[in-house]
Amino acid sequence: MDRSTGDTSAGPADRNVRSAILPWVCTAVAIYHLCVVAQLPTWLGVFVPDQMHQAISLCSAFILLFAFLHPRRRWADLLLLAAGLTGGGFVIFFFHRVLDYGLYGYLDAAGMTLATMLVVALLEAGRRVAGWALPVIVVLFVLLTVFQPYLPGILYGSGFSLDRVLFGMYVGDAGIFGLPLNIAANIVIVFLIFGALMDQAGASRWFMNLALALAGWSHGGPAKAAVVASAMLGSISGSPSGNSATTGVFTIPMMKSVGYRAPFAAAVEAVASTGGMILPPVMGAIAFLMAAWIEVPYTRVVMAAAVPAGLYFLIVFISVHLQAHRDGLAPLTREELPSLLPAFVDGWRHLIPFAALIYLLVIAELPPGIAGTYACGSVLVSSYLSTDRDSWLTWPRIIKAFEQGVSRWVLIAVITATVGMMIGSLELSGVGIKFSRFVVDLAGGNLLLTMLCVGAVSLFVGMGLDATPAYITLATLMAPALIRLGVPDIAAHLFVIYWGLASFYTPPTCIAVFVTAGIANSRIWETGWEAMRLGVAAFVIPFAFILNPGLLLEGKLSNIVFSTCAALIAASFFAAGIRGYALGRLTTLQRVLLLSAACLLVSGRADLSLAGLLLASPSLIPRRLYASLVARRAQSRSNRD
Repeated sequence: MDRSTGDTSAGPADRNVRSAILPWVCTAVAIYHLCVVAQLPTWLGVFVPDQMHQAISLCSAFILLFAFLHPRRRWADLLLLAAGLTGGGFVIFFFHRVLDYGLYGYLDAAGMTLATMLVVALLEAGRRVAGWALPVIVVLFVLLTVFQPYLPGILYGSGFSLDRVLFGMYVGDAGIFGLPLNIAANIVIVFLIFGALMDQAGASRWFMNLALALAGWSHGGPAKAAVVASAMLGSISGSPSGNSATTGVFTIPMMKSVGYRAPFAAAVEAVASTGGMILPPVMGAIAFLMAAWIEVPYTRVVMAAAVPAGLYFLIVFISVHLQAHRDGLAPLTREELPSLLPAFVDGWRHLIPFAALIYLLVIAELPPGIAGTYACGSVLVSSYLSTDRDSWLTWPRIIKAFEQGVSRWVLIAVITATVGMMIGSLELSGVGIKFSRFVVDLAGGNLLLTMLCVGAVSLFVGMGLDATPAYITLATLMAPALIRLGVPDIAAHLFVIYWGLASFYTPPTCIAVFVTAGIANSRIWETGWEAMRLGVAAFVIPFAFILNPGLLLEGKLSNIVFSTCAALIAASFFAAGIRGYALGRLTTLQRVLLLSAACLLVSGRADLSLAGLLLASPSLIPRRLYASLVARRAQSRSNRD
């Protein structure tokens, strides 16, 4: 048995053949998607409809999944692959028949068979890449739609027959070939290839060296470098757990070598890697998904996400700094670190693709997929500016990047298509709308209580799901509850993203922690609780930007500037209160005062912010100075007496 893939039937020869063929299949898939997204077929007079393109993408994912990446038993793989290719291939080669189904509004016996074959293959594919949680959730929502007339409370409805549900999944706009798969096939794959090309060009190593040169000399330098590097790489990797594994093998041993405890080192990497999903400009492709979902410009999403993401990483950064002081960790010597200028000069070319991407997205206002495709070209060109030939993107390195990017994309393609079935069922049943009403009614229409309910459910739903399906599920079920109470769409969607992503480092299903704890050889639960303390910003910041829209860059400029400055101070207070250290060790009362002051500062009101500063002042006096002042005051009283 092949332990890496779970293949119970293939021998070594078969596995060697698969390993030899896989890079070329991934290369073909990558080139096809880059050409279609760049609209090259249109230039040649060939039109590829969106649904047909998505079907080609899904069939490609089936081939890679069942034949190469996650094979199990040969006969089962062949049957599932045949079912998936038949159901998806019909959309490709008989697209006019699919259009006819849409006009008629129902599926005939052949259509029912094709839809069933595709659904079965997709559910098993989803199980292989994401475990049992996702397919079970999808099946439950399908059964809910069919048996609605027999269910109580908010689950009650008129219901739909199975053939109508299959029609919605196979032909409807909110089904398998809906918005989630559309974004996976047109945007996500491009940016995963972009990230893989950057990695093959040496960007990961450069980011790490630059982060070490910038922050490695200070107290807790390796941990600060881990935060910076994991944030930058996590934004383009699209996977908190994948990023944790990629950068964690370097950062975690480095943190342990200067004296950080293994659970803390693993927690830093898990929290920083997860935070990359909320860091502009890419946000692990969630930015593009959100922009398409709520129909706003991409730049608006990035602007709104900028300050909250900055606060998140500021809290983590200050936390590792204070922990280093609290534990008495000595900084690394300059001789142990790369020099800043040589490190920057060695990889300055890696800034060119980022600059090109920002220009194409923000200034040229090109669609994300096209901008990402051109940015991939800039990575190729900029790699040859290096004096190190090992960093040049030669054809073998490009093939390796295609394999790396497409292999990661397969998981997302399968998951988004699977989640599309759930969205189609929710659209038919109307449970999503009913559920949001139920949450609002449960909280009595109170915004704060509604946020608590939405946050708790988002954390629970996010457990066991990857970032993309977690966001899609929460955007469907939970964000409408906040929107019903007048919360802006962007704020509501960012709220559920923060709470949903927190599940990556929150026990018991803390996927990112599982990865980093394995690297650090630390206990899962101990690491998980440490990560929760370190990443508590994900639970607090969403409340701040909903109650204070200035943090989302909304409102008057003066209010935005004031809110941002106050929030930066609040982040410092919050980190000190959580770690129990500021200018010295803090008492329990001082920690409570600092945390309370932080809450007042993020309110956006001048009077409450001033009260917060006054409340925090006793905690900012060093304990020795405070004891000296108390002693002097006592002495003066005794002298007067």
